[in-house]
Amino acid sequence: MTPTEQRQRLRAILAGTKCLTPASVYDALSARVAQSVGYELGMLAGSVSANTVLAAPDLIVITLTEFADQVRRIQRYTSLSLMTDADHGYGNALNVMRTVEELEHAGVSGMSIEDTVLPTPFGATKESLISLEEGVGKMKAAVAARRDPSVVIAGRSSALKVEGLDGAIARFKAYEAAGVDAIFVIGLEKLEQLEAIRAATKGPIIVGTAPAGITRDQLAATGARILLQGHAPVAAAAKALHDIYTHLYAGGSPADLKGKIASNEEMEKFTNGAQYKQWQKDFLR
Repeated sequence: MTPTEQRQRLRAILAGTKCLTPASVYDALSARVAQSVGYELGMLAGSVSANTVLAAPDLIVITLTEFADQVRRIQRYTSLSLMTDADHGYGNALNVMRTVEELEHAGVSGMSIEDTVLPTPFGATKESLISLEEGVGKMKAAVAARRDPSVVIAGRSSALKVEGLDGAIARFKAYEAAGVDAIFVIGLEKLEQLEAIRAATKGPIIVGTAPAGITRDQLAATGARILLQGHAPVAAAAKALHDIYTHLYAGGSPADLKGKIASNEEMEKFTNGAQYKQWQKDFLR
């Protein structure tokens, strides 16, 4: 599947009637495992990238080059339509353009650009947003920078938490007018907020986690097409690594781990072993 085909699949999801949850992935292997269970949509978050590349928290210390390289490794070996959290575009509107160029070249299907003031300024005690005018400039720059028009640009904002519902609606309307393909809502607390945003906007909605009790069917009926559910897979991987290392360091036997680790057959499947064996026969005779 070509990058354009992957992007068209994401656009079909956004144009559909269902609300889907992407697999939170962080490398080629996690993406292959997600694909093996049926996922067609993946998500690489900035926080997950910082966790897995730098073993660092989500404080905007990872660089665009590191992030794009991680995307490239994922996309080289899977057919997932990959959404990415491109944070604030790594700077001003010109940096946003460079971000779009790099991530498109790396193979993403879509990316979100947010209007949060990042990195956290000296002395700041709470989250803040750039001006609406600067946010609009970033969204216009992102749309202008893409070469493949099928790449999805989502305008992301935490305005619900920072400026309230009226502020969020004003920002999302302005970002839609700037040309983004979807709006990305952070800080949703109740379905009525999403209904109000839906009534004021036209395009598809991405929701960055929803309160317990709100179903994907309810979100779908309110215009949401993608719902993030956090990044449990990377936390699960970290926990599994810790437990296995602890077991082996304490003198435990690998034989005791049966049922807790992937079998040889599963690893063969996840790493495309059959294809490599065929290539060995074809080209290493």
